[in-house]
Amino acid sequence: MPIGIKDKVVILGMGCSRFGERWDASPEDLMIEAYSEAMADAGIAPEQLDAAWFSTHMSDVGTGRGGLPMGIALRLPNIGVTRVENFCAGGTEAARAAVYAVASGACDIAIALGVEKLKDTGYGGLPVATVGTYIPQWYPAAVAPANFAQLATAYRHKHGVDAALLKRAIAHVSVKSHANGSKNPKAHLQKAVTEEQVLDAPIIAEPLGLFDCCGVSDGSAAIIVTRPDIARSLGKRDLVSFKALQVATSNGWEMHSNEWDGSYFHTARIAARKAYAEAGITRPREQVSMLEVHDCFSVTELVTMEDLYLSPEGGAVKDVMDGFFDAEGKIPCQIDGGLKCFGHPVGASGIRMLYEMYLQLQGRAGPRQLKDPRIGLTHNLGGQPPQNVCSIAIVGRLEG
Repeated sequence: MPIGIKDKVVILGMGCSRFGERWDASPEDLMIEAYSEAMADAGIAPEQLDAAWFSTHMSDVGTGRGGLPMGIALRLPNIGVTRVENFCAGGTEAARAAVYAVASGACDIAIALGVEKLKDTGYGGLPVATVGTYIPQWYPAAVAPANFAQLATAYRHKHGVDAALLKRAIAHVSVKSHANGSKNPKAHLQKAVTEEQVLDAPIIAEPLGLFDCCGVSDGSAAIIVTRPDIARSLGKRDLVSFKALQVATSNGWEMHSNEWDGSYFHTARIAARKAYAEAGITRPREQVSMLEVHDCFSVTELVTMEDLYLSPEGGAVKDVMDGFFDAEGKIPCQIDGGLKCFGHPVGASGIRMLYEMYLQLQGRAGPRQLKDPRIGLTHNLGGQPPQNVCSIAIVGRLEG
């Protein structure tokens, strides 16, 4: 039986570039921005890094494919650099590889970094591959807004939610995230919006309006991990440790059976159960302090609250409207603004989520700092409904 990685690996340092329309910066520039902050935060020299994992969704970045872009841009000391790509969950997957390497004893100190320059593609959403006449089984049937609009419709139908109420709940998610993002100087969008603005915005795919969809951004984030004893030997205190890292990947059941009703994410529920078991969390609604979830669309965040067993089945709308996930609520969600305000540079998002959890747990989040958070959870979805991959990380303060 797996014993897991709980408290075997801690975060030594993290860094995050400013996200946005970074026409001024190349992918290499963004990597350097995140890497420099992470290395300064860790207080180590490049020669102390044992291995690296590189997350990017594009087929090549700047200097080439594989791990070369990261190795060359950062002038790493000829260590192994492995490229990781798992749709939109690639960032968390890169972090998982680095954490597992340290937990296994294969590395003392490892780094994971994600980067993406989506604005340079000229595409209005996420880049798509040209598949010609061959459509693989995993390929989504429609563009992202349409798929997630179907999620909203399925959820409303299953739980008998009034259409106007659901739209208001989705709008509340957007308003909450923009309010949080307005306090974050690294967010792409730093302006609060009103419920009226959200509800009156142009419709992209009913019921999703313009403010219910995350933007297209450039950005990079990096994480350096090690064992607790090594971190302490380097003078580190108030350590943030990994409690769990889990991933679940669709096997096609959602598309190829009549059992899935389209109202939730099957992989998220599986990954959540495994992550809670690994972390020793039995009452997530009471034990989780804060969240960063994959809010590519605001309805995704709402549905995810049930997939993570934080809201009862069919109860997420009430929790959202009651402010349960607001900054002043019981479990603040997207306290940094989330994908809604950072956009979604695919390879970087998962690590960017961990960056906020790390800052919060160390009391370094500035004007958005929460009071005494203990456990943070990040949730990263890759692909689209009906088939996807879900990565979940749980981090918290290392006791003792």
